Amino acid sequence: MSTKDPCISVCKFDDDICLGCGRSKREIKSWKKMDKDEKRSVLAESAMRLVKLKASGRRKKK
Repeated sequence: MSTKDPCISVCKFDDDICLGCGRSKREIKSWKKMDKDEKRSVLAESAMRLVKLKASGRRKKK
């Protein structure tokens, strides 16, 4: 899994979660300081958040 920054420049938040990338504000701020394992963990969690957001109809459509 890539550890590239997942930002897609949407940057709109719902309950502290970015609707573009699925990360929390804390995760976004600390991204550059994280090691690869931490980034992989955040990416996995953010992917699950986005699935939940999409299912509830709150994620911005592409």
